[in-house]
Amino acid sequence: MRRAEAPSWHEIRAELAIGLPFLAAVIAIAIGFDSGRDLEIGPAIVLVLAYGALSHVRFYAGAGHTVPTQLVFVTMLYTLPTELVPLLVLLGMVVGNLPDYIRGKLHPARALMLPGDAWHAVGPALVLLAAGAVDPVGGDWIWLLPALFAQFGIELVVSAVRSKLALDIPLRDQLRALEWVWLVDALLTPAGVLAAIASVDRPYAFLLVLPLALLLTVFARERNERLEQALELGGAYRGIAMLLGDLLEDADEYTGGDHTRGVVALSLEVADELGLDHRERHNVELAALLHDIGKIVIPTEIINRPGPLDEREWELMKTHTVEGQRMLDRVGGPLADIGRIVRASHERWDGGGYPDGLRGETIPREAAVVAACDAFNAMTTDRSYRSARSPQAALDELRAHAGEQFAPDVVEAIVRVIARELIDAADASGVPVADGRRLPASELAQAGIDVSSSSPSASSLS
Repeated sequence: MRRAEAPSWHEIRAELAIGLPFLAAVIAIAIGFDSGRDLEIGPAIVLVLAYGALSHVRFYAGAGHTVPTQLVFVTMLYTLPTELVPLLVLLGMVVGNLPDYIRGKLHPARALMLPGDAWHAVGPALVLLAAGAVDPVGGDWIWLLPALFAQFGIELVVSAVRSKLALDIPLRDQLRALEWVWLVDALLTPAGVLAAIASVDRPYAFLLVLPLALLLTVFARERNERLEQALELGGAYRGIAMLLGDLLEDADEYTGGDHTRGVVALSLEVADELGLDHRERHNVELAALLHDIGKIVIPTEIINRPGPLDEREWELMKTHTVEGQRMLDRVGGPLADIGRIVRASHERWDGGGYPDGLRGETIPREAAVVAACDAFNAMTTDRSYRSARSPQAALDELRAHAGEQFAPDVVEAIVRVIARELIDAADASGVPVADGRRLPASELAQAGIDVSSSSPSASSLS
């Protein structure tokens, strides 16, 4: 969704639920507390403008971004009337977004989000006012620690409310983004305190920290450009991987077609089930796509042999993982790392696999995921020399070889993923459907899948 579009009703509802309490809270703070400090118009205007400008200096990390506004925010807490700071922070956000509203980059209705974004200013202001610690000189600065905790706690609550009412982003992913925000805010807070201390006798001394803000702007622009270049390069490597996958599909319709797509889809679900990080998940995706790429060099008559291979043919077939790594090494870059995983995609947990006889935890984590998912997909797909097995039979086979051929925790993850898929496919009568046929409840029970609940039974994890 483009930011220039009007917010949806769900977004409006969420922002009203967050923003209206904010306005009530800041009005109550402004009326109920008195820091004893007069509002000086000149410094207030400069700080509000500086806050608005810094709100556009974005450092991207993971799925989110942060802005260095803490540098100015802390200065505002100690140099302006503390009870008015939350309102002035909101004003700074409005001023900072005005150019985007005028140019049409932001829809004006998205101003409804600003009160929710300004909630972070309420906690510190309330803590400092309640403690009477609004003078940066002396020991009052010690109250910044509980003030920061209040700031971070409120940001967490606001994120949880937005996650519940409007966003499709899981709260866990938002927490990862907030960790980066909190780190930057904590590191910039001391500089804001020093600027406030310098401004006690010289009202505009805080201007000395603005060159630091300019430096952060330069660093942010350079870092964002590097991230864009990295994303473009990553897209190019992904395109190369897709092209290699297409070549494999042309060479062997089974290996490069439905089989590969099925292995990729299941591998990604299992990676999420295991909680792999973003890099590991990306590696799993590309390795699942290219795990059979080395078969391009294997003669077609061996690939499509309807019966078992003889010893010479089998030894030749086993070279496809080494050939796959060799091809990806020639491409280089991130695909060279994928080559290492492709090479290990037929290793066994007990050390009896090929080509290197790796054992247990020495097998790359991503390779263990791809190997088990590859086996499950192969068992549940029609081949030229046999018919597909049922999901139950395939799961039984994986369990029988967990700890020998396959990583035990990967097998357990596959069981949980397949259980959910079968349950999600249930019709109104509650009878699951899979592979184009209905699976009797007794068959699912034998597989350790409890169709009466949304998760596998305990026996499925044993």
